[in-house]
Amino acid sequence: MMRQRKADRVLPGFNLSLGFTVLYLSLIVLIPLAALVIKSLDLSPSEWWDTVTNPRVVASYKLSLLTSFYAALANLVFGLLLAWVLVRYRFPGKRIIDGLIDLPFALPTAVAGIALTTIYAPKGWIGSLLEPLGIKVAYTPLGITLALIFIGLPFVVRTVQPVLQDMESDMEEAAVLLGAYRLRTFRKVILPELLPPLLTGFALAFARGIGEYGSVVFISGNMPMKTEIAPLLIITKLEQYQYSQAAAVAVGLLLISFVLLLGINLLQRWSNRRLRVVSKEA
Repeated sequence: MMRQRKADRVLPGFNLSLGFTVLYLSLIVLIPLAALVIKSLDLSPSEWWDTVTNPRVVASYKLSLLTSFYAALANLVFGLLLAWVLVRYRFPGKRIIDGLIDLPFALPTAVAGIALTTIYAPKGWIGSLLEPLGIKVAYTPLGITLALIFIGLPFVVRTVQPVLQDMESDMEEAAVLLGAYRLRTFRKVILPELLPPLLTGFALAFARGIGEYGSVVFISGNMPMKTEIAPLLIITKLEQYQYSQAAAVAVGLLLISFVLLLGINLLQRWSNRRLRVVSKEA
């Protein structure tokens, strides 16, 4: 029996696979992050703390985190809606719309930033219509959020879409036949199944938004203490040859992002356990 199992294996053994995995992660992730931390340690502890708590740096942290959170939250709602429409309905041009969802993946981020700025600038196609109403998009946190929504939408759609495709409609039809309203059916039957992929898509969109640079740098206006994001501040310090301070700002942003993503992953694990308990009781 053991020989048969070994003969059926196509991939290399565990030791070889684990070795390649650790080597790959070390070269691509661990070693660069370690070098970043080591470079930031060129500063003394007081200098490091003064750098990451500088009002300009704190303002950039706050702007990056809040706009990324709001963009991921918007993508959570509209990404679910798009995935639902693409899976549950048939209509002309469905394949075209489905293909356009992946456009932010293929489009260079700088091109996306220039396009959004052109459209939402005060003299742009949409910006000129919004300006008389007192709504300013470009060169404001709203414009940054809009750019992050653009680049983060595919993460939510592509994580929710396969789950919706695998979900059978029998339970939904049974709930409706038993007298449940549509909202109650969605909340009690559909949403628990979609919660794990929704959290995954939210985490991916949020993480992408925190480190986004190309699509944001044009539409933000780059005004210190107002529309200056953390990645832009890191680039600014690098251009000024302040490598240790740039590394310190990057490490601070990395730590904040790690804590937030860890919380999201713990919430996702809790939702998975709760879903398993509910399915077993059912």
